[in-house]
Amino acid sequence: MNIGFIGLGNMGGAVAKAVSQVDDTNLLLSNYNPTKAHALQQQIGGQLLSNKEIMTQAQVVFLGVKPHQLSSLLADLKGQATPADQTIISMAAGVNLADLTEMLPNKPIIRMMPNTPVEIGQGMTTYTTLDGQASPLFEDLMVYAGQVTFTPENLMDAATAIAGCGPAFVYQFIEALADAGVQNGLSRQVALDLAAQTVAGSAQMVSQTKKHPAQLRDEVTSPGGSTIAGVVALEKHGFRYAIISAINKALKKTKKLGKN
Repeated sequence: MNIGFIGLGNMGGAVAKAVSQVDDTNLLLSNYNPTKAHALQQQIGGQLLSNKEIMTQAQVVFLGVKPHQLSSLLADLKGQATPADQTIISMAAGVNLADLTEMLPNKPIIRMMPNTPVEIGQGMTTYTTLDGQASPLFEDLMVYAGQVTFTPENLMDAATAIAGCGPAFVYQFIEALADAGVQNGLSRQVALDLAAQTVAGSAQMVSQTKKHPAQLRDEVTSPGGSTIAGVVALEKHGFRYAIISAINKALKKTKKLGKN
């Protein structure tokens, strides 16, 4: 199967790396920056083609361009002969299925939002479809990307704010943990290793035990101990409110991007 990628930025490139591991796929790659496209091709294989060539040859096309670039891209490709069974998969944040259908009439369309950890098979990808049904084709293509979940379209923007934007907030938290370690005498690398593995292990505890995070926190927090002192400090400085506010700001921006 020919799988096309138009737009190979951080997100598009990460998805392409995951899809490249699927058997019986031939990747067709295009990016406005030929140097970047060539560098990715050296890693994952595939062919470098123009946008129009990809549209005429690919059974599945991933659109990895920014929301504000999508309409002009598709206008340039309008009228292009395409395979009858071609499926279009859009990564454009905030652009809904109705708008995509208007730009791409008479085609199966999937709207997705991955996050960058798909590059290492640890991503969280949400997606939705025109018919409101899960897509075996899409889930098969994303099998090496990490977790994939079907999401009703009215919740896609909220999912984007958490899973799509969330890694940036987690990286900022890891950096802060490491900064505290450096402040207290640890080397930068040791502090980063401690912080990253602590976050990774804690996330796995939530996923695997299915316990509520508050219960897991209580299991770490001894009466009168060091952890409760830190928890109180986080509450005093509005840690949870800051995270919730960050998600809500990201959600507001996502909705705005889809209207541009």
